[in-house]
Amino acid sequence: MPDGNLTGTLAEIRDEFLEVEEQERLLLLLDFANELPDLPERYQDHPDLLERVVECQSPVFLTVELTGSSVHLVASAAKEAPTTRGFASILAQGIDGLSSDQVLDIPNDFPQMLGLARAVSPLRLSGMSGMLARIKRQVREKTGI
Repeated sequence: MPDGNLTGTLAEIRDEFLEVEEQERLLLLLDFANELPDLPERYQDHPDLLERVVECQSPVFLTVELTGSSVHLVASAAKEAPTTRGFASILAQGIDGLSSDQVLDIPNDFPQMLGLARAVSPLRLSGMSGMLARIKRQVREKTGI
């Protein structure tokens, strides 16, 4: 498979981006930004439980939760940072319910697979790559892999 181990929702999201015209991809990213869920109540008064992704230009915070064999991503980004929120939402939706191994198998170049290179700055794509790297690191730490 040329896309590494990209399966399920992440593959569907990638396909959704690649099926629309290049100029419409940014609008699709903004749609994803609107779909990022609010922080669960258990994190609202405990931002210290979330890790800041310093690679992102805009503040974004995340943590990985494991429920049985399933991975869930909790992320927070300001509404004033729709690109960052969109990337966080894509990862949260795409990772939800995957196994630890499936998360670790996500290609590191997944952000580049969305076809956004001309719609957003390289720094923004680097930020999404930073999110993915931190997610994988947290999965490794929490599972002992």
